[in-house]
Amino acid sequence: MGDLKSALPVVLDLTGRLVVAVGGGPVSARRVRAFLGEGAVVRVVAPWLCEDLRDLAVAARVEWVERDYAGPADLHGAWIAHTATGEPSVDREVAADAESLRVWCVDATDSAGTTASVTARADVTTPGGRVTVSAYAAGDPGLAETVRDGVERALVSGALDLRRTRPRTQGHGWVALVGGGPGTDGLLTSRGHELLASADVVVVDRLAPRAVVDRLPASVRVIDVGKTPGHHPVPQSGINDILVEEAQRGLGVVRLKGGDPYVLGRGGEERDACEAHGIPVEVVPGVTSAVSVPAAAGIPVTHRGVARGFTVVTGHEEIPVLPTGGEHTLVLLMAVGGLRWTTTLLREHGRGADCPVAIVERGFAPDQRVTIGTLETIADLAVGRAVESPAVVVVGDVVRLGPDWRAAHGRGATG
Repeated sequence: MGDLKSALPVVLDLTGRLVVAVGGGPVSARRVRAFLGEGAVVRVVAPWLCEDLRDLAVAARVEWVERDYAGPADLHGAWIAHTATGEPSVDREVAADAESLRVWCVDATDSAGTTASVTARADVTTPGGRVTVSAYAAGDPGLAETVRDGVERALVSGALDLRRTRPRTQGHGWVALVGGGPGTDGLLTSRGHELLASADVVVVDRLAPRAVVDRLPASVRVIDVGKTPGHHPVPQSGINDILVEEAQRGLGVVRLKGGDPYVLGRGGEERDACEAHGIPVEVVPGVTSAVSVPAAAGIPVTHRGVARGFTVVTGHEEIPVLPTGGEHTLVLLMAVGGLRWTTTLLREHGRGADCPVAIVERGFAPDQRVTIGTLETIADLAVGRAVESPAVVVVGDVVRLGPDWRAAHGRGATG
């Protein structure tokens, strides 16, 4: 066997090419899935198969030769052989036969002596295409995996800036509508971080995760279109125009929103505007505040035996047609300004005056605050405590499950 300390990393196109895997255990299964993922034709030689390989054989995704390895003929036509039988003598035999046939062989049982090695790898999708991160450390797969993971994290988090690697061509920009979650960095998805690492322009909302924006390189242009109650400095049509114009200049544009683009976020309007001009759009879901902010206050929007469903609304006109029982949770977004009128309307249309209500301000922030009451009392409590947006209002019996209600009404209180 050769010394892989001086190995030459290569990229192989396995599309339509035969790979023979000897051995039917979990190690073979992991590698076989990788070979199939690259388009290879796979033959497995083994007297038995683990569950994952058996599923592939039943689905006719691999050819199964149901017996022990029988010599060089089993490798006929292969471009690559892989052996992981668990029997050292058999693995050595497969490797020797492959050597005589001039077939590269990956011996999964001998990382230091194998003539070929599958590197530790990860795929990261960037706006410029898929990037495969691959690492090799002779005889030390653990080290290779550590290096791979580090580079992958750098790509996903945006620490590795990809902007300089992409040429600027007129008319070939893109737009990504990224949900930033409730405003804390940790709830922005990995895909969101990847796109921010490639963006030239970031169009940001007031409730988007600002710490992420603050860490962007100075070369990234940040356009703030944040809205506050009663103050919309950039109308929605203006935001749509910004996205289209920047992308038409050949730039990568991230529209970073609080919550989820498609949950009361006008993401559909922005996508329509971009696609009407032939601009490719990717939508990255975010953690919606309608669910996450109540959770931050220990309030589930559904709970077995308490609430089987929930509704998210902003407009008051929907309230008369909503379920009225406390077992159906109502989540109100952007509702602080009209809270008194809303609670009155809810009572007029069937919700009891004693129905529990919670207002969660600044969910997940260090100064998060929860105000609890009932439909009868919550409006006055909100005024007395000077409740402000951003806030999420939760109406229904699930409020009693939160720690603030329990603290106020006695531990374990449910009535």
